[in-house]
Amino acid sequence: MPPSVRCGQGAGCGSVDRVIDVIDPGVPLGRRLLRCLLAALVSVALAVPLTGAARPGAVPAPNPAHLSLLRSTPAALAERYAAGRAGILAAERMAADHGDQWRAAMLRAMADPARQFLSFDGRDGGRAVEVFGDLSAAERIAVLVPGSDINLDKYGLLRGGSIRLQQAMGGRSAVIAWLGYPTPRTVSLAVLTTARADEAVPGLRGFVRELSAAKPGARISLVCHSYGTVVCGRAASGLDVTDIVLCGSAGIGVSDVSALHTRAAVWAGRGSGDWISRVPHTRLHLPFATVGLGADPVSPRFGARIFAAGGGGHSDYLKADSPSLENIARIVSGRATAEVARGA
Repeated sequence: MPPSVRCGQGAGCGSVDRVIDVIDPGVPLGRRLLRCLLAALVSVALAVPLTGAARPGAVPAPNPAHLSLLRSTPAALAERYAAGRAGILAAERMAADHGDQWRAAMLRAMADPARQFLSFDGRDGGRAVEVFGDLSAAERIAVLVPGSDINLDKYGLLRGGSIRLQQAMGGRSAVIAWLGYPTPRTVSLAVLTTARADEAVPGLRGFVRELSAAKPGARISLVCHSYGTVVCGRAASGLDVTDIVLCGSAGIGVSDVSALHTRAAVWAGRGSGDWISRVPHTRLHLPFATVGLGADPVSPRFGARIFAAGGGGHSDYLKADSPSLENIARIVSGRATAEVARGA
């Protein structure tokens, strides 16, 4: 979602504003201006040329092998990691044969024996589930759910944040980077609707159920960023997790925490430098789609527990030495206190 689109009174909304007047002429001016901005975002998304949009998914990859049920013994995990590595190497060979040497080199790095992939699928932009830390011994587990534009070509962003969070959580912890769905492009119609998130829900619920069965005594939390918060919000009612942490969210498709139907503690934070705060928090029913993600998760009326996120931008929630990283680590480790809200 682009941060700089403006549309308001005297800003020349033109035909978009007239369409909104026709849809709901009784809407107060302030709300109508928000809808105008949202419609402008839709217009920008639709106007972005599609050339190159398929780049991450254009490189062919083999069908992934069938995986055994997740178990948390060291031997079972070693077997699962070996299967993930074999899938990455098969995708690397196919990428090299296709002539994409950059993708092939990246996949060779991912196949490092020191890395731990529970699953991998190189098709359609890529899916990957990677473990950071010792999952067999972990008592506290955070599952990271990424937002828009994260795919194999930009996987390093998710990996870096995962490493820093696991380090901040300390011993007997693990972080799992769950790239389990085709994320939408930041500038696209898909990022303004819940459709892509709804498609991701069965995969996230299934993974968390499998993880919970493999680690029945562990504290499991979700850390969700940007559009990933929509995925977590749509999946929340079917997840047995302790905490759901929403970072840099434009909305999760519901009006308040009670609508999530979850026993988890729901946290929300937004850095003061995050442009996502300028996205209108509303939903607009257009003839071709319902766009917008609803209420602001950091507003008092939403009802989430607020954690201090400092002055960082949209991609800084897991930045080294940031208050947001420290507070998220406290939350998922079960060490959250009043200090989290104060940012201490």
